[in-house]
Amino acid sequence: MNGRPLLVTCGLPYTNGRCHLGHLRTYVPADFYVRYLRRAGEDVVFICGSDNHGTPIVVSAEDEKIHPRELSLRYHRHFEDTFRRLNIIFDHFGMTDGETNHRRTRSIVQTLIERGYVYRKTVQQSYCLKCRRFLPDRYVEGICPYCGTGARGDECDQGCGRHLEPGEIRAPRCSVCGEPAELREQEHFFFRLSNFRDFLLEYLEDLKGTVIARNYAIGWVKEGLRDWCITRTLDWGVKFPEHEDLVVYVWVDAPVGYISFTEEWAEAHGKDWRSYWCGEIVPVTHFIGSDIIYHHTIFWPAMLKGAGYGLPEAIVASGMLKVNDQKFSKSRGYVVWTNEDYLDLGLPPDYLRYYLLSYTSHTRELNFSWKMFQERVNNEIVGTLGNFIYRSLYFTSKFFGAIPAVAPEQEIMDQISRCMDEVDGKVREFEFKGAVDAMMALAAFGNTYIQGNAPWKLVKEDRATSERVVVNCLQIVKALALMMEPVMPDSAQKIWYMLGESGYVGDHPLSEALVPPAPRALDTPSPPFVKLDDDRVKELESTLERRIGEARRKEQGKQVVSPEEFRRLDIRTGRIVAVDAIKGSKKLLRLSVDIGGEMRTVVAGIAEFYPPEELRGRDVAIIVNLKPVKLFGVESQGMILAAGDQASLLVPLRKVEPGTKIR
Repeated sequence: MNGRPLLVTCGLPYTNGRCHLGHLRTYVPADFYVRYLRRAGEDVVFICGSDNHGTPIVVSAEDEKIHPRELSLRYHRHFEDTFRRLNIIFDHFGMTDGETNHRRTRSIVQTLIERGYVYRKTVQQSYCLKCRRFLPDRYVEGICPYCGTGARGDECDQGCGRHLEPGEIRAPRCSVCGEPAELREQEHFFFRLSNFRDFLLEYLEDLKGTVIARNYAIGWVKEGLRDWCITRTLDWGVKFPEHEDLVVYVWVDAPVGYISFTEEWAEAHGKDWRSYWCGEIVPVTHFIGSDIIYHHTIFWPAMLKGAGYGLPEAIVASGMLKVNDQKFSKSRGYVVWTNEDYLDLGLPPDYLRYYLLSYTSHTRELNFSWKMFQERVNNEIVGTLGNFIYRSLYFTSKFFGAIPAVAPEQEIMDQISRCMDEVDGKVREFEFKGAVDAMMALAAFGNTYIQGNAPWKLVKEDRATSERVVVNCLQIVKALALMMEPVMPDSAQKIWYMLGESGYVGDHPLSEALVPPAPRALDTPSPPFVKLDDDRVKELESTLERRIGEARRKEQGKQVVSPEEFRRLDIRTGRIVAVDAIKGSKKLLRLSVDIGGEMRTVVAGIAEFYPPEELRGRDVAIIVNLKPVKLFGVESQGMILAAGDQASLLVPLRKVEPGTKIR
């Protein structure tokens, strides 16, 4: 307990679609963390809200022929309801399109302007001749100028992950009509992010939270910072001061929402929001996904520093989600929808919370499959935790009818105390899997203890010793109910009542785990958990497989090309003669490829998959009539073909001469 009020926030869900398991990698751990800290005696406020601005919302609203506000309200309520169903309980859940956030955002931007951190600049921006309008970043698709893969206008989302400024994307086309776009001049406003390099390096060195957030950010800052365009040509959003034709970039007003939502909560509860956001380093912890580390560790603290606000103390970034060992993808069908595929089917929220917290370390990739989910539920929740709790309560009720009036042994108290210390350390290090593992280890200890002492046998020969055994077991059950509440709130409450306790278990401090349960009558208990049967899991797997198949067929239908279109691609075999690293890039390699009497330089994003010696002399497939692009200062004159997330190179089965046409 540190004696000061804490503020915990979650990355804002975007009101452009439904909640899926990928979202929950952030929200469930944050809720667990907040619940735990409160039970440990901390004063914590838990803030979140929906992100309502930006191009995707405008595009979706246009498709439905409704106003963006209507779409935002729909999904705002969807997320708010879904979080409640999962027992993710925020103290305040706001909207970035709220009046408070509009006001606070304009105030911060105006301060940055007055302090000289914002300037005008004429830029080249994509313009669609068919749609007759300048295209905001998310209306643009093209080729990343850094790694050569397909990208959105604001981010290389399929390749290197770099942020892209307006006009940077190569071969731009309109994502609405599909036509090529041309570049035209337009005036925008830029934030002097490059001025904050030294400040960020100093700030990041002491930033608490997860290592991946800090290390990624330090690496990006050292590579060099570019000033950031903070205006967009949209009608929907927070208006840029004194420019009604421009709105601020969504990554300006979205994080400002953290402050605005704190203001709204504080006003409703008679508190001062400044105690959380004013000062040097403020007691704020951000829980985010790893895809938005850059925005939270670089752009956000620089903006706060420039505007005179306090800096977040910790940033906790989660790993990404896989489904059935495949990269999470809504378009490819590798997605599990939180409501339709889980909650609406009556599956327990606690089981999903447990899986998300215990499967792997918070910063590592989490793989979800229904089979693994079933194994975790049946073996751990039911087999270990539920088995011990039910046996302890059942034998006490059957043989004694009440909790015996004897004290638990010191050995048991010491075991619980050690578990509590381990859990506390893990939680404060954001090692949530380690914390849950420690709780489950206590349940496993309980199983070994009750089996080894067999109170059902002892009661016939030595009733006093049998009483002591069941009291020891019930002490562990009480400790588990108290400690497991942040993981599985509903289940912990059920166990609490079966112990004869009253009130809400979440209102009791964790320290009560070392207080013996009071002697009282016990009703006959019921098993606290139920297994997931094979038939149910097969149904769930079938739904996912059907979705993947439908997505695959849809994609294949989209990608049908005529023989004439295919023949336009000049695909040949090539032999890699030399391989060199590219300075400043961890993913790209410069390949010298013999395509039959001609040597081509090709930049390929395969450095993390192949050592140079494994590539030299290898025959590959290469498209040789692509328009050259410059990546990290190197002109790439073709594209090596590879398959899958691991970049498996397409190679001929037999030796062929370099330059052989593929047809």
